[in-house]
Amino acid sequence: MKWKLEEQLCFLLYANARMITKAYKDILDPFNLTYTQYVTLIALWEKDHQLVSEIGTKLRLDSGTLTPLLKKLERDGTLTRTRDSEDNRKVYIDLTSKGRQLALDCAIVPEKILAKIPFSKERIEPLYDILKTFYQEEGERL
Repeated sequence: MKWKLEEQLCFLLYANARMITKAYKDILDPFNLTYTQYVTLIALWEKDHQLVSEIGTKLRLDSGTLTPLLKKLERDGTLTRTRDSEDNRKVYIDLTSKGRQLALDCAIVPEKILAKIPFSKERIEPLYDILKTFYQEEGERL
């Protein structure tokens, strides 16, 4: 077998994910958010008052990654963490008014990231469909 890095699907996914994440960094810096904080907030903007475990499942993040991120957002006043009164192991995450305002402020982010991608929406849609299907159906098997 003759190895070629650019023929490896894993490398292409990795390299492109890094490039997209860097593009997000430039856009998210004024909001004082990392990409992972941003997608966590999107999960909460979609549905507030969730268990940490629900958010972790949606984002495919373990508690070791998610907990420090949530603590930082709590220190920043973006969300609150509240333990369930009957089951101390359950922690609920709720947006604060600052967190809800951030949803309005960040409404420009998708448009800005699309402007950085040098392809038309029609050209990106098949890739989006494949990745979404993989995330929903196949990703859990890995």
